[in-house]
Amino acid sequence: MDGLIIGLDLCDAYTRICCHDREKSWSIPTVICKKKDEEAWYIGEEAYAYTLVGEGIIVDKLIKMVRKDGTATLGGTKYEGLDLLKLFLKKIIKLPMEEFFCEEIKQLVITMQKVDGKLMDALMYCADSLGIERERVHIISHTESFVYYALSQKKEVWGNQVGVFDLSEDSFHYHELKVQRGLRKMMVIAEHEDLEESFNLDILDTPSGGKLADKILSSCADRLLQKKLFSSVFLTGKGFERHDWAKDSMKVLCSRRKVYMEPELFARGAAFKGMDYLQDNSAYPFICICEGHLHSTVSLCVLHKERESQLIVAAAGDNWYEAKSSVDLIVDKQDYVEFMVTPMDPKQKRLVKIPLEGFPNRPDRTTRLGISFGFLDEKTMAVVLRDKGFGELFPATDAVIRQEVML
Repeated sequence: MDGLIIGLDLCDAYTRICCHDREKSWSIPTVICKKKDEEAWYIGEEAYAYTLVGEGIIVDKLIKMVRKDGTATLGGTKYEGLDLLKLFLKKIIKLPMEEFFCEEIKQLVITMQKVDGKLMDALMYCADSLGIERERVHIISHTESFVYYALSQKKEVWGNQVGVFDLSEDSFHYHELKVQRGLRKMMVIAEHEDLEESFNLDILDTPSGGKLADKILSSCADRLLQKKLFSSVFLTGKGFERHDWAKDSMKVLCSRRKVYMEPELFARGAAFKGMDYLQDNSAYPFICICEGHLHSTVSLCVLHKERESQLIVAAAGDNWYEAKSSVDLIVDKQDYVEFMVTPMDPKQKRLVKIPLEGFPNRPDRTTRLGISFGFLDEKTMAVVLRDKGFGELFPATDAVIRQEVML
């Protein structure tokens, strides 16, 4: 297949990048450096090297900088964090393109520990500047990457619950998934937890620090894995590049379950997801409920050919950032719009009514209503109602209602 399918795990400390069906991968410190008195930029270890000898000025924590609209001054010039991130991504994406002599990117799936609308918009802007069409770019959470990685393995790996411990430079995370087989469609529910017991990896350099880290991991594993049936547990992140410090915790982890080390787990999962975007029929026929996806279905009660039905505008399991839709309806005998929010537990479904305040008073079936749905995050829906009139008899007005709805 011509063109690369890239999975990119973007974090403040390290960025990992790999391609679908390619063995080679890269792990690069997420730093960028500008050489003094030159317009030359370097990333990763090269950036550290030039800075160490005094030839460059380095900038790190690029994700945090973009989130805070931060800037950095290099050589007397102020740079926006977004522009520095764009330069970094341009450099790192060149690595697989040059390695595999390929100029086309078919899919780029970026995965991050925590995603939000602001950062997603920033990454889409970066993709624009790199000449990658937006429909080829997707942004997902680590939890979702883990789901796609796990379900790409043999069934014995994910038949029961699956856990992931992610130990990075300054954070400790746990992810867990379970598969529920229903009558209609298989459902995967995945959750994520920030572990308060995180520690700096520098403590692993001393025997006493290693013992403390071992004790912490043993305690977390005992709390999170006990009384559950696991098919497998994965270990990822820089902290698990060596595990000589984790002798006691390995005994806990390996008790009655398989344990795998996978440094590029999230990047590989993102690449599997990228490959699936290109298929006519998904290789993963399940509803995925996890961070970054809607946990409720939103539908409108409509009358079509004199029959009442529910028109689904967003379904549980949809990626909230990509779940945008619009519909035109004719209003009949009501001065409001009503839709149903159905969470995973159908008993908790509820009706939400938005009055058409400020809209012109017309006879029945002479008002065409444009409704647009979007999402600010997985728990907040934004609805826009517009008066589109009804032909020449009832021209459209500028009546608009904007409302946010908590799901």
